Amino acid sequence: MAGVHLPAAVVRDLFAHAARDTPDECCGLLIGTAERIHTSYPARNLRRSPTRFLIDPADHFAAIRSARDRGLSVVGAYHSHPASAPVPSPTDEAEATAREFLYLIVSPATGGLGGFRLVNTGLQPVRLL
Repeated sequence: MAGVHLPAAVVRDLFAHAARDTPDECCGLLIGTAERIHTSYPARNLRRSPTRFLIDPADHFAAIRSARDRGLSVVGAYHSHPASAPVPSPTDEAEATAREFLYLIVSPATGGLGGFRLVNTGLQPVRLL
């Protein structure tokens, strides 16, 4: 795959969500197609932790309904690393299970954004366009 198109408006929304939830990690879902993210869907972090997240299942189902209403799908998830780089932690690696998902990590501390997909046994970088 050549990469995933991530519009500037979605990137702004991700960083705004991360800023609102700092010092805790933010989390949410990504709505679109495998090649293009159309929008983000903020979710509540049930862990309320600066180093862990758990997407509220009610928010996950609401994101699925919202995507279906637009003829799209939930194609990924995002979370923030409030005080570190946007690279997968050992916990991120261990909890990644969906090969078809795009995993985004937002870092308000560095201003960076990383995209990853599960390949074999680990998360591999994805080019964000």
